[in-house]
Amino acid sequence: LSTNALMEQLRLKYQQRPWTETLKLVYFCMDNLLRKPVRNAPDGLLLSCMEKIERTLNAKSMFSVMNTLELLSRQKGLTVHVSPSGTACYITSMMFYVEIQLEKDGDVMDVKLAHFEEAPVVCDDLVQLLRMKNYDAFGKILEDLSNMYQIPGNSKMKAKAYLALQALEKDLYSMSLQDRTQELNRVTEVLNGKVGHLVPRTGGTPMSIEFYISPYQILEAELKHGSQVCGTKTVVTLEGTDTLHKLPLSPLIIDPQDGENSNPAFLQLTSELSMDLPAFFVLKFHQPVPVSSFSIEEIQRLTGMFISGLKLAPLYELIVQSTLKEKCSEDLSTNKSCFFVSLPDCPKHCYFINKGSEKSDLTGALVSKIPFSHPKCVPGIIEILRHQVAYNTLISSCVSEKHKNEDDSELLYFEVVPHKNTSFCVFFLHPVKENLACVVIDIITSREVKCRLHLNPQDPTLNSSDDFIARAVKCCMSVPIVMRAVFRNAAKVKADS
Repeated sequence: LSTNALMEQLRLKYQQRPWTETLKLVYFCMDNLLRKPVRNAPDGLLLSCMEKIERTLNAKSMFSVMNTLELLSRQKGLTVHVSPSGTACYITSMMFYVEIQLEKDGDVMDVKLAHFEEAPVVCDDLVQLLRMKNYDAFGKILEDLSNMYQIPGNSKMKAKAYLALQALEKDLYSMSLQDRTQELNRVTEVLNGKVGHLVPRTGGTPMSIEFYISPYQILEAELKHGSQVCGTKTVVTLEGTDTLHKLPLSPLIIDPQDGENSNPAFLQLTSELSMDLPAFFVLKFHQPVPVSSFSIEEIQRLTGMFISGLKLAPLYELIVQSTLKEKCSEDLSTNKSCFFVSLPDCPKHCYFINKGSEKSDLTGALVSKIPFSHPKCVPGIIEILRHQVAYNTLISSCVSEKHKNEDDSELLYFEVVPHKNTSFCVFFLHPVKENLACVVIDIITSREVKCRLHLNPQDPTLNSSDDFIARAVKCCMSVPIVMRAVFRNAAKVKADS
């Protein structure tokens, strides 16, 4: 049969039935399909198509919204109950439940979340997600809530682990208050606060820590009035493990306001204040962060815990790979080492990034999460991460999606070479003589940088002191902009001579 003939037969078959019955039949078939296990590839493909159709539907009625919530909840392994009136939906697990109240037209009135043996709390973040019909984000929160309780043991053990997470969050919040004053803005808190800029857990959204923001992001926020550019973040959560760890069940900070710049004092972990649990605390990243082997060892010494699942590789290769993934929508080859950077009022720069080899000293790994068991570890971890991300920011400033020269314009060539754990070299041709020059950039901390310009003793000066280059680096955290400033100063000397 042709498509038109087939559609005509279907129309004749169902023309006597109201549309509501047909819609119920479609939902019934979809529901039965989702309840059945996927046994072979064709079923899996059909299931995927039906899920896409369901997600694409513009839910305009209470019936369709309820069906979407039921489908989403079952995908996350949760149980769904609908009230007798049909206006309330309960998404439940053994340890928590989410109550969703709907209007008759399908609009979301209220969303409440209740953890084990706790009173339900209104969650404005979940209300907003459902009103915007952002079911992907809502589903991610349901998934995060479920994962938080993926801990070996019975419900009592899981409830104790949740108490430990609450205790950690209270201590971290107390630490954040130590640095907070009326004059302190968000950027200063991000860059200098003991635990960065901390946002407490609200509803299903876990506690987050923003710990680094680049000068470019700060400038972008200033130029776009009312906007808030997001820096590098991590979230605080809990994960189950096969081994036992002693975790606090109540806050440990004795006096969080004891001195403005002093480190907080903690109570000892006694049997009354702690418990051995098959879980640990975790700082988790949305995107894996390239971290050097040296920094990984520092973090493991600080926490006394091993970061598992790491695959070592040349650090610069990891930084290039992560930067290309962030900057480019297309999948560029990570084998590229040559990048072209265009700047205003300056010849185009060509950067060759010497990635080294797996046998070189500067190796690293992509870190997705950092385990720890005591709140006192967090400020130290944050400072190590700030240092690493500041270093990554400078190297990534030389990486561009342009790995081919599209024109015949004048080029300035640079090579970026690893030097030591926290430093690297930028080699280039002297603007006047045909000798190599070099700038060594050493990132002491995320807030302190030292630079040194090396020239052949017989070559003329470039009119850029070490202090000038260091201040330029701190101001922009961009190698191309710093090198443009060096060449501009050199051009002035050349013009005067």
